[in-house]
Amino acid sequence: MATSTMRAARYHPETNTCTIDNIPVPTIKDHEILVKIASAGLCHSDLMLFEGSIPATEPVVMGHEGVGFAEEIGPNVKGFKKGDRLGFLYIKDVCYGFFAEYAAVDSRNAIILPDNLSMETSAPYFCAGITAFHGVDSCHLKPGQWIAIVGCGGLGQMGIRFAKAMGLKVIGIDINDEVLKAAKEESGVDVAVNSKGPDFEKQVRDVTGGGVDAAVVFSAAQAAYDSATKILRIGGILMVIGLPSKPLQFSALDLMKKLYQIRSESTGPPQQMPRALEFISKHDIKPRVDIYKLDQIHEMIDMMQSGKSKSRMAVVF
Repeated sequence: MATSTMRAARYHPETNTCTIDNIPVPTIKDHEILVKIASAGLCHSDLMLFEGSIPATEPVVMGHEGVGFAEEIGPNVKGFKKGDRLGFLYIKDVCYGFFAEYAAVDSRNAIILPDNLSMETSAPYFCAGITAFHGVDSCHLKPGQWIAIVGCGGLGQMGIRFAKAMGLKVIGIDINDEVLKAAKEESGVDVAVNSKGPDFEKQVRDVTGGGVDAAVVFSAAQAAYDSATKILRIGGILMVIGLPSKPLQFSALDLMKKLYQIRSESTGPPQQMPRALEFISKHDIKPRVDIYKLDQIHEMIDMMQSGKSKSRMAVVF
């Protein structure tokens, strides 16, 4: 590799800002792969740095969704070679994320991308997409049952596509009519309902014949969880995905009465990646991704913080 430095978007805790810096290319350990990043996705959890929910005491390269090409292979790495198209989970350490030209990746957290997945738009699969798949899949519903996707932005729209591919009937719930329109026109949600409407609960119960079998909440707002509990049928599943900055609150009385059950999912361990990627590849599920350059990271952050983003966002290098 010719260069020893790289450009990276770093969060600085002392100023609570993000800047584009020139920093050293990370060195790899025996079990690691140096990856030339092709694209990196912005996730809501990246914003938790600015909110203080994720503590940082030194500059941090942002981004934990990435895909790229294997550049250098550690001596103890098996099953990979230079040039492989890779997706991966996690980062080298707290200071190195994926909004950078290179990243050191633990080979045990990496997987070769199926040929039909684009390098430009696949970054959101890693973390967001895999989490969305697990969130829907772990409800263990049968084809024809009703599922609500609460929060129909970029992550929610991936959840809608997964649910439709599993044969489920899908209600999309959001407070933004434009987002709901995109969910219906681009992701194929069966019914779109604005939860700010005075009769949204009745709308959902009328359509589903008593309530949804499961509600997967991708929004990070307590209000979204409050809305979800109102539309579940007795014993339905509330799936926790979105992460509010403050602890969630639920009614202990509702849980005691077994009105609903609470579950949660995440990206999970690397061993769960192949099943999710095989499903994504088999059903050719493509996320809606808006493409940016690294210098536009502030625009991306502003879009996500304001709630104006209607799709996933990724930097392409």
